[in-house]
Amino acid sequence: MVSDEIKSNKSRSKHKPDKSETPLKEKENAANRRSDENLIDGDARTQWFVLAAIILLSVGTRLYKVETPNHVCWDETHFGKMASWYINRTFFFDVHPPLGKMLIAASGYLTGYDGKFDFVKPGDPYGDVNYLGMRVVCALLGAAIPPMVFVTVWEMTYSLNAAILAGSFVLFDFGVLTLTQYILLDSYLLFFISASFMCLAKFNSLADRPFSLSWWTWLFLLGTFLASAFSVKFVGLFIILYAGVRTVWDLWVILGDLEKPLSYTFKHFVARTLCLIIWPAVMYIIVFYIHLHVLSKSGNGDGHYSTAFQSTLEGNPLYNASMPANVAFGSEITLKNYRVGGAYIHSHWHLYPKGVGVRQQQVTTYAHKDPNNVWIVKSFEKPAPLHNSTEPVQLLKNGDLIRLEHKITRRNLHSHKVPAPVSRKHYQVTGYGENGTGDANDIWKIDIPNGKPGDEVHPVRTIFRIVHHLSGCALYSHNKNLPRWGFEQMEVTCNPNLRHPYNLWNVEENYFPRLPNVSMEMHRPSFPKRFIEAHAVMLQGNAGLKPKPGEMYAKPWQWPIDFRGQWFSAADSLHVYLLGNPIIWWGNLIFMTVFLCCFVYNSIKEQRGYLDHPSVMKRKHKMRYACLWFFIGWALHYWPFWAMGRILYYHHYFPALLFSTMLSGVIIDYLLESLGSLLPPRSASSLYHWTMGLILSGVAYSFWLFSPLAYGYTGTSQMTNSTVHGLKWIESWEF
Repeated sequence: MVSDEIKSNKSRSKHKPDKSETPLKEKENAANRRSDENLIDGDARTQWFVLAAIILLSVGTRLYKVETPNHVCWDETHFGKMASWYINRTFFFDVHPPLGKMLIAASGYLTGYDGKFDFVKPGDPYGDVNYLGMRVVCALLGAAIPPMVFVTVWEMTYSLNAAILAGSFVLFDFGVLTLTQYILLDSYLLFFISASFMCLAKFNSLADRPFSLSWWTWLFLLGTFLASAFSVKFVGLFIILYAGVRTVWDLWVILGDLEKPLSYTFKHFVARTLCLIIWPAVMYIIVFYIHLHVLSKSGNGDGHYSTAFQSTLEGNPLYNASMPANVAFGSEITLKNYRVGGAYIHSHWHLYPKGVGVRQQQVTTYAHKDPNNVWIVKSFEKPAPLHNSTEPVQLLKNGDLIRLEHKITRRNLHSHKVPAPVSRKHYQVTGYGENGTGDANDIWKIDIPNGKPGDEVHPVRTIFRIVHHLSGCALYSHNKNLPRWGFEQMEVTCNPNLRHPYNLWNVEENYFPRLPNVSMEMHRPSFPKRFIEAHAVMLQGNAGLKPKPGEMYAKPWQWPIDFRGQWFSAADSLHVYLLGNPIIWWGNLIFMTVFLCCFVYNSIKEQRGYLDHPSVMKRKHKMRYACLWFFIGWALHYWPFWAMGRILYYHHYFPALLFSTMLSGVIIDYLLESLGSLLPPRSASSLYHWTMGLILSGVAYSFWLFSPLAYGYTGTSQMTNSTVHGLKWIESWEF
């Protein structure tokens, strides 16, 4: 018996609209999607029953063994540690926006985690640490994804079978399960992407009721989840682009309805601007305001940020600091590169290795505060004055010739016309001399851009170059790391191009007891300046993520074919290996190819004037409408990675996987309906249900077969007593 809800849907699709309702084409699409043919799969009561079953199975599979392994797994090292820092209000640097980490910290705090565990490395046992609450919240967010996929496909096709297939494919993908069962950002990212897509589908299904309360509610929720996805990781931008494409298309359709005045289109434009641009932007700024307000104490990430930024952090030497307002000869200073994310000039006792330039003391830049960052300003012709000297104080000025002596090793900053170790077009910079003695290659000139001769050098606010007196090159900080012999710190060279912005430096800390101290509070930046700098540092950090020797990473072409997984735990006690369900992943590629072939074939037929029966046209329209948008979503979440220069991992493909999985559910439903239309009704029904049963049984069995990869196993695939014995279907899988 058809429920009242379905009857109301039918009546709306048959109702003849007046001029105040939605555009003609959009109303036709809504009517087609809600037509009787698309409702043959079951009534609303069946829909809710299936949805409840998916929810129960999803929660059960995600919470099963969520406490194991009871040691740190993969990137729990990072995000668990960051949760601790939030709880302790300790500032840190990370390449991702803060919302996901803040929510992990909140879940830990509310479930009793005290923020005292160090999360040093994968494999560290948790012991008595109350980590379970953070994992459970991540697992519950992951459990919400299959039901949201089900609802999304239902709203876009009104086919219960397509929704069941799509929801089941996500439910039985043990890769999605693994990725959302640990203390990681991916649970939050996938949840917000899925929620955004579901809200967009719900919003579009209300096209025949514009500006109603439910219409505004789903539009507002869409903007909220879009902002949330972007606030977890910058790749959330892809779902924003997807929603933007859909919005532009909707507005274009509305504009084409000649029955409506331009003011009607303008109202839709304003509504979307408020909910999808202004509100998400405000929410994103609020997230960062909370982030910067909570992390008020100095931490090990301070050095990635400017001197002024650091002055806002409690416990930082620059917080409420007082120091001399001038730099003098004899001052002990730290020099920070002025570029975004610039680091400190640093040296240590280690020498450059044989065959790498001149075998003298290494000079690098280092992003963390360290005693090896301290240098003493000396005159080029005499030793640095003692702090208890009675000689007149000589201030450092524009144009002065100086030597910079490394305080700990007592060697001078030095350069010569020898190619740098990595950047061969620049000159090598070293530490040279013994106990402060050296030669003419230790002499540098202070050069303030656009400054006048005699202008004084002030800490924090004076920006200057340090120019080598003999060769005319300028001290330069790279944003690329040295090899292991340089401890992967950043290279420092002498750059013949004086105008490069990476040649600029400022004095950060300044110690000289013979000058009076003044407060540095005047240099504290406002929230907008900190907000902008935080983004510049994050973006630079993302661009600088390069593969390290021996580190396992994946290339985009490997992801869709399930070429290689990713270790989550390689501990002797229990192994966890992230791998997608090969039945689902390989099937997605097949059905995506089928869709593209069908799309091209049907488009050519229609262009040539070959029209099918109306019932066939409706079936094709349903498939084409949903699958085309799923394909666009997949492309927007996958193709951009091909252009990225940063290191990429296998788990980056999972947002795109959600879209390809939904496409598979719809295209299978379309193929079965098309095949069934060629058979008698009884045979068509048997074929449909038997095929659906076989598909669902197959993916459920494959989930059970490979589930040890997600829930933990011992041994290897070659060991006959291991639960993963015989499951290594392709050689590139590593378990």
